[in-house]
Amino acid sequence: MEEGSFAGLAIVAAVGFLVPLLLGFFPRLRVPSVVVEIAVGAMIGPSALGWVHMDEPIRIFSRLGMASLLFLAGLEIELESLRGGLLRIALRGIVISLGISVAFCYTLGTFGVLQSPLFVAIILSSSAIGIVIPLLKDAREMGTPFGQAIIVGMSIADFGTVLLLTLLFSAEGGGRLKTLVLLALVGLLCWLAATAAASLGRWEKLSRTLERLQDTTAMIRIRGAAMLLILFVVLVQEIGLELMLGAFAAGSLLSHVDRDGQASHPEFRMRLQAVGFGVFIPIFFVASGVQLDLQSLAAGGSTLALVPVFFVGLLLIRGVPALVYRQLVGPRLMVVAGLLQATSLPFLVAGARIGVELGRMTETTAAALISAGMLSVLLFPSTALVLLQKKS
Repeated sequence: MEEGSFAGLAIVAAVGFLVPLLLGFFPRLRVPSVVVEIAVGAMIGPSALGWVHMDEPIRIFSRLGMASLLFLAGLEIELESLRGGLLRIALRGIVISLGISVAFCYTLGTFGVLQSPLFVAIILSSSAIGIVIPLLKDAREMGTPFGQAIIVGMSIADFGTVLLLTLLFSAEGGGRLKTLVLLALVGLLCWLAATAAASLGRWEKLSRTLERLQDTTAMIRIRGAAMLLILFVVLVQEIGLELMLGAFAAGSLLSHVDRDGQASHPEFRMRLQAVGFGVFIPIFFVASGVQLDLQSLAAGGSTLALVPVFFVGLLLIRGVPALVYRQLVGPRLMVVAGLLQATSLPFLVAGARIGVELGRMTETTAAALISAGMLSVLLFPSTALVLLQKKS
């Protein structure tokens, strides 16, 4: 395939379109589209049929997809909810989770399985808030103490994962103190941006202009969100930090600034999701499948054995800490919380790809990690739904 050709990208885009469409013909088959997208991507990739290779157009769109995914994950976080009793419970949970994860991964490291046990330990502590929130909405649990506890706990897990990966594994290195200073600089810029946005929000002429342009072809709020995402991604990469932090911080900042969004522009977030999940994110997931090393998995041996190991690890690392919710929601919902927290794929995929790029993870380990995440998405949410439906 010629360099610069869009033929491969066309195939990837077709997979992103056809997979959810075909699944739509079988509504009783509750298989998450993302799992099938990754699986089909692996089948058309160089380790199987060889129809698609990671050329430059696919790489660029895939990076934009990863940025969009992390941006929308940050947008799901309600910073105002990260306080009080729920915050203390969530912090205890993430400390327990990190402790189990570090012990688990360093045990694997003693057998020479992992190149960077700490890197994998942090990734395994992440969650899949973007997958779980729609499930909570459908179950009408978003506003309940149980739903709020899950959201706060997963928000803390994802936020902590991004910060720890940035602090400990910044691409440019330069020492922990330098990275801390850079993180503080990003935090200061977020605060300044939030303060400026709050001041501008009181400018009536600007507010009226935004409302007038938001539903025209200008789509001014969408353009503003895209500008914010790109500026933060460029900013963190220019100062030597990871794309993951910039995209996530931009989404979190927009979530804080756009607190009245449902009242003044209720379709804004839906449109952002349309751009992300309709254009870029499917390409990221399919491309992640294209990069999976299926040949190593198919060959069996230690690589294939890692899939159930990581799968059990997810259940231990993110499921066991749900014990902190027992007094708040009771034993049945505590188990549901553990299963939902153990569901993890988007961050695993993003983290695995970054780990390979930084030389912290081999392609075979990444393939096993992503495969375990796919199993968690297939099994944990459906089991959690059954338990939720039995709730008295």
